[in-house]
Amino acid sequence: MTGEVRSLLIGAVCVALAAAVPYVTDGYWLSIALTAMMYIALSTSWALFSGPTHYISLASGAFFGIGGYLVATGMSDYNQSFWLMMFVAAVVATLLAGLIGLATLRLSGVYFVIFTLGLAEMIRNLVSWVQNNFLGSRGLYVLTDFTDAHIYWMLLAVAAAVFLFGWFIDRSRLGFALKIIGNEETVARHVGINTAWTKVVLFMSTGFFAALVGAIIAPRYSYIEPNLVFSPELSFLVVIMALLGGTHRLWGPLLGVIPFTLIWEAISIWVPNFTTLFLGLAFLTIVYFIPNGFVGLLEKLRHRSVA
Repeated sequence: MTGEVRSLLIGAVCVALAAAVPYVTDGYWLSIALTAMMYIALSTSWALFSGPTHYISLASGAFFGIGGYLVATGMSDYNQSFWLMMFVAAVVATLLAGLIGLATLRLSGVYFVIFTLGLAEMIRNLVSWVQNNFLGSRGLYVLTDFTDAHIYWMLLAVAAAVFLFGWFIDRSRLGFALKIIGNEETVARHVGINTAWTKVVLFMSTGFFAALVGAIIAPRYSYIEPNLVFSPELSFLVVIMALLGGTHRLWGPLLGVIPFTLIWEAISIWVPNFTTLFLGLAFLTIVYFIPNGFVGLLEKLRHRSVA
């Protein structure tokens, strides 16, 4: 059995085990599992782009918000089906990500970080302004028959698609090009790699998956308003979870999402006024103590044991 086949079989077993979660738990713990699955899909899709390129994007909240808000608008104001609006939201977010990528991916470092954060805030404020001045109501209702179990399974399907997409990318010419870009972008251009096109394609995939997750989560909220779905906090959480787990392995974000979701839930319940402080401390901890995430720590320990 080849390594690639073994990887796919392990992935299939993990998906099957994850799919059984709603059958063994419900209520509070199913809600926690649902939240974790949401961040697994978001963090892994973020890592597909930011991991190899080292571009830190804070636009996840914008694409997530587009998914949730378009589903809510279509269902509440125009009586469209959930599935149609989910498709529309994914297409709109993908096209927007392509336009943003073409305009901004020549930036790098802190300039790209600032731009993507500003973009998310601009979209949130623009949607709020349009909602308040032209649509006559602050929020929208998303009423479906979906239970938490249904939403969890849909998120699991998206997460599995992200992993499968990443698996193919890693073994393609595009994945090879991304690795060269991440190591030295100037060299990549000199050897004939179209760095702009390569980065835009992966950035579009991030927008696509984030919008799908936002659309699927919308029925869980039931009542949608711009400040809820266009939350800048979500963008920071996605980045922290991915970096905590480690972005140089496809499964790395898993190691960050699961423990961080549990800790974040506890802090949100017991000391909600300290969530922002906790985010700052988490960033500092990652930068100074585990820059390569838990995956880096595990690999370092393995090398020491072999030596």
